[in-house]
Amino acid sequence: MERIAGQFGRVEPRLRARQLLLGLLADLPRKNCWTIAEHTGDATPDGLQHLLGRAKWDADLVRDDLRAFVLEHLADDQAVLVMDETGDLKKGTRTVGVQRQYTGTAGRIENAQVAVYLTYTSRHGHAAIDRALYLPKSWTSDPDRCRQAAVPDDVGFATKPQLARQMIERTLDAGVAAAWAAGDEVYGDNPHLRAALERRQLGYVLAVSSTHRVPTPAGGQRADRLAKKIPKRAWQKLSAGRGAKGHRWYDWAQIAITAPGPAGHQHLLLRRNRRTGELAYYRCYAPRPVPLSTLVKVTGSRWTVEETFQSSKTLAGLDEHQVRRWDSWHRWVTLALLAHAFLAVTAALERRDQTLADDGTSPNGLIPLTCNEIQRLFTALTARPTRDLAHRLRWSTWRRRHQARAQRSHYRRQAALQP
Repeated sequence: MERIAGQFGRVEPRLRARQLLLGLLADLPRKNCWTIAEHTGDATPDGLQHLLGRAKWDADLVRDDLRAFVLEHLADDQAVLVMDETGDLKKGTRTVGVQRQYTGTAGRIENAQVAVYLTYTSRHGHAAIDRALYLPKSWTSDPDRCRQAAVPDDVGFATKPQLARQMIERTLDAGVAAAWAAGDEVYGDNPHLRAALERRQLGYVLAVSSTHRVPTPAGGQRADRLAKKIPKRAWQKLSAGRGAKGHRWYDWAQIAITAPGPAGHQHLLLRRNRRTGELAYYRCYAPRPVPLSTLVKVTGSRWTVEETFQSSKTLAGLDEHQVRRWDSWHRWVTLALLAHAFLAVTAALERRDQTLADDGTSPNGLIPLTCNEIQRLFTALTARPTRDLAHRLRWSTWRRRHQARAQRSHYRRQAALQP
């Protein structure tokens, strides 16, 4: 709160922002202005609704403070900027950006609000540092509808890759140290985004579709057809990173690409599931030569954005807002990301001070503190103490020991199944 206090000209919105952050970090079954106001002792939700809708403060300046906070603790010159979108299911038609559209949250077309997020992923940890609301053409082509939702006049239609590009360029212009970008097919199949990253000399590993055409001396060829020409000896077994149940082992191969554009090294990277044989395809660019293992590591970092979505929604109420207007959405989401960044950074600092075994446990037989566990302790000891300290710490130790036993069991089972 000391970091962002200067963004509020009056003490009242500053205290309301603190109140909202404490509510977002609280152990509530659902988080919105009503439930948080009740939890923090207010008689009505009017104060929090005023903070989100009418109070004078700039959510973009708080976003810049959020980014600086994350960089202060997680900075890494080999960090990856991971871009992805997520949808929040909403009812009605008046909430800004809502329409019937596909969202991976539901896995089908639903009435939803979609936004693109940028996650900073380093060897120390990961947290979201920027956000952009996607406005479909049904909104940008209807000035009256935009006016009712207080959408600024200078906001026009932008595709998801364009929103991701704007966030990446804003991040790099702020002096953020990063070496790579990663994203799924929505971003990898977009040539304008890839070209923009190459101009900034930012390496990337972006998923592409099987029908993606790859430049070759014989002309453009589909990625899936090139995959059929790879000899068996070209495949290598490598881990894409450690997950909750062990290392994510896949077979990998790469094909060098000669493509127009800034100097650098381009490849088509292929990933093969060792059990099903299913293939995935990636366009890669690096300003300097890098080994295959580095590209695989960057590919694995893309899953951190999914972890960020799940954690920020479950623990910080990212998707539980009940606001309809442009400014209100940006204010809620920015404070929710700030609340989640507090948990993510605290967890990263805990891991940084420990030497972990190969199975991810510490010498005392516990897994490191997770965002979930930090939120439980924070709620119990700071936000709303309902039990004595010894009781809460005993339960924390029990949960972490139980999780450590489960994790060791997963690793042993995986080791037994490996050829």
